[in-house]
Amino acid sequence: MNISLTQALQSFLLSKDFSLIKEFCLSAHPAIVADFLSSLEPQEIWSVLSALDPHKRAEVFCQIDEDSQVALANRLSRLDLAALVTDMSPDDRADLFRLLPHATQEMLLPALAQAERDDIRRLVSYEEGTCGSVMTSDYAALTEGITVAQAIEELRKEAPDRETIYYVYILGEDRKLLGFVSLKDLIVSNPALKVSDIMHRDLIFAHVTEDQEEGARKIAKYDLIALPVVNDAGSLVGIITHDDAIDIINQEHTEDIEKLMAIGGRHEVASYLKTPALDHFKNRVLWVVGLAAIGLISGMVIHRFEATLAHFMILALYLPMLTDSGGNTGSQAATVIIRALALRDLHLEDIFKVLFKELKVSLMLGAVLGALSYGKVLFLSRSLAIPGDMTLSMIALAIALALAIQVITSTLIGAALPMGAAALGCDPAIVASPALTTIVDITGLLIYFNVARFVLGL
Repeated sequence: MNISLTQALQSFLLSKDFSLIKEFCLSAHPAIVADFLSSLEPQEIWSVLSALDPHKRAEVFCQIDEDSQVALANRLSRLDLAALVTDMSPDDRADLFRLLPHATQEMLLPALAQAERDDIRRLVSYEEGTCGSVMTSDYAALTEGITVAQAIEELRKEAPDRETIYYVYILGEDRKLLGFVSLKDLIVSNPALKVSDIMHRDLIFAHVTEDQEEGARKIAKYDLIALPVVNDAGSLVGIITHDDAIDIINQEHTEDIEKLMAIGGRHEVASYLKTPALDHFKNRVLWVVGLAAIGLISGMVIHRFEATLAHFMILALYLPMLTDSGGNTGSQAATVIIRALALRDLHLEDIFKVLFKELKVSLMLGAVLGALSYGKVLFLSRSLAIPGDMTLSMIALAIALALAIQVITSTLIGAALPMGAAALGCDPAIVASPALTTIVDITGLLIYFNVARFVLGL
């Protein structure tokens, strides 16, 4: 944030010099203007927005963070809020409406025109997380019977009121989606041709109830600028644009990352500093407490082998190395598998191929880490007193063997858990670190002490 520019804006507000404010807002991208406005109070933000023309005002408002949007909307009069919402794009309008308190929603709806009112009600009726909930009804459509020349003339009339006209959807009776033409198709084609002669019939589309992530994935996979969304009857009800797909992917990535680290909550893409500390606490505490409770099992394992540790303190020295290596290799395997599942690169029937591949990887990792740990024990513990008739090389062998087995089992667990979660219909990210780390810590301790007892004859 440019502090001097923000201070200048506040100075212009105090002096009521709206001409300079308007000049800045018109010369900068709406997102840049929104960044500067975010540091102002809601009343100050509205003073700036009021100086802009309705279209620019709506563009800037849509770029402001959601909390500021709601705070500002709650302060506006019904007519001001209705005018602002009317100029917003249908999908942004619906997103704002979902965030508003019920009382504000009830105040707003009667002030809107019937078309906008019906559009909002239809868009917000779809379940959150579906393609219907993120689509916009702002698209260009034509009938198949007109000529290319007539189509271009129609687009000239529609263009000012449409978010995108690069794809034009061809509709039949009851708005059945028949195909589409691109703006390029229309420009380079013979004006006398029928639109039906040049339209693409190999449609890629999404259903209104389909997961929003699947819709975004289709846009990325097929290099689309927009993805049509249809209902059960095959009628076109909206489109998902590429910019909305980017927002969806960001939201899904945020969700996956937070689940990967056992953070609960709604997984919204929100500013870290603007999220209250109490919300951060609520999102983390349940998993942390739950995993800590499960971690007590590790203490019970150590307590069971307390006599062994007391007699062979050297085993305690290398315990962190074992647990760290198991957690690291298990998390690596889980991360790779979760990503492959998310990208649809793996399917449930591939589980045995996955386990076999990870077994090969873990055997190589186990051999390398086991050899390194064997040398490490011999080098670092050469001056320690070894009790009884034991030798340092025997202890080093026991530690190296336990570490190798731990790496192998942790890698296989890290690969199997996400696949198992997917098979049960759960999110694979939930079973990853630190939940995975807790599990491999327990198994690692059991492996460590039992291998030591077997090799050393304890």
